[in-house]
Amino acid sequence: MKAIGYTIPGPIDREDALQDLDLPRPTATGHDLLVEVAAVSVNPVDTKVRSSATPPEGEWKVLGWDAVGRVVEVGSEVQGFALGDEVFYAGSITRPGANSQFHLVDARIVGHKPRTLSDAEAAALPLTAITAWEMLFDRLDIRRQVPGAANAVLIIGGAGGVGSIAIQLVRALTDLTVIATASRPETQDWVRELGAHHVLDHHGDLAAQVEALGLGAPAFVFSTTHSDKHLAAIQALIAPQGRFGLIDDPDTLDVLGFKRKAVSVHWELMFTRAIFGTPDMGEQGKLLEQVARLVDAGRIRTTLTQTFSPINAENLKTAHALIESGTARGKIVLEGF
Repeated sequence: MKAIGYTIPGPIDREDALQDLDLPRPTATGHDLLVEVAAVSVNPVDTKVRSSATPPEGEWKVLGWDAVGRVVEVGSEVQGFALGDEVFYAGSITRPGANSQFHLVDARIVGHKPRTLSDAEAAALPLTAITAWEMLFDRLDIRRQVPGAANAVLIIGGAGGVGSIAIQLVRALTDLTVIATASRPETQDWVRELGAHHVLDHHGDLAAQVEALGLGAPAFVFSTTHSDKHLAAIQALIAPQGRFGLIDDPDTLDVLGFKRKAVSVHWELMFTRAIFGTPDMGEQGKLLEQVARLVDAGRIRTTLTQTFSPINAENLKTAHALIESGTARGKIVLEGF
C-alpha cells in the first residue's frame, strides 16, 4: 500500500524529510478496524513528531492523526461498526499514523463520519474536536460556574485548528460569552465568523483588553499556543477560583502566580486515553458521534480552510511547512491517494 514516512527526524526542508513508500497492508484483529483512508489533516503534533522522533532501526515512521475513510475489515471484538461504514477519528500517537492507504485504528476511539460533510471537510475535525471537547467539558468543566466570575471563556489562539472548533462548541452547547484572540485582520474575521463575541489581539496587553470589555474577570481561560508568553497576563485577568487550561508544550511554566487566586491548572492531551488504554477510552468514540450530530444539525461546521491532493510526500511537506509557519488558519487537509 502507498504511505508517507521518514527514517531520520529533522527539518521539513530536507529532501528526505518525508518520503513516498510502499508498505504491507495490515490486517484487523481484536478491537481494530482497518480503514481505507480517503482524507487526512495535518496538525502541529505531526510536525513535532517529524522533527524529533526517531523510528526503530530499519523501520519507517508514518505520521497522521486525523483521518476519514471506509471500513474494509472489522476485528473480532469490534462493536458498532460494519464493513462499508464511513468513519472519522484521530487515532493513537503510539501507533502508526494514517498517512497510508490502509490504517488500523481501535474502534473505541472512532466515530461515524458526519453525513453532511465531504471527506475533506470531515477530516479537519477529529483531533481538534476531541482536544477542545475534553478541555472544555472534562478538564475546565465550563458548565460549572465559578462564583462571582464573568460567565465567559477566553480562548487564546482562536483562529487555529483547536481554537476554531472550541469557539463553536462553546457557542453551540453553553451560554458563555466567548472572547477569542487573533492578531491579523483575516484571522480576526474568521473567529468572529465562527461565533466569538469579542476578539482581542494577543500581541497586545491581554489583561487590559479583557478589562476594557467591562464583563469582569472571566471564569475560564483556554490557551492553545504560547502559554508561557501569556502567563502573566492570564494570571492577572482570570477570576479568583477560575480554571486555566493549556495544550501546548512550553519549556517551563511557573504556575505559582495562580496560587493567590486558587486557580486550577489543567493540561489536555487527546491521546492520553489511547496511550494508557483507560477504562473510559470509549468516550472518545461517543464524543465524535456527538460532534457528527452537531454538524449534521447545522450547529457547528468544518474548520477546513485549505486542501491538497493527492496524499503524497510533496503535498505533506507543503502542509507541514505551513503549519510550522505559525500563520495557518483553521485546518489543512490532504485528500486521495
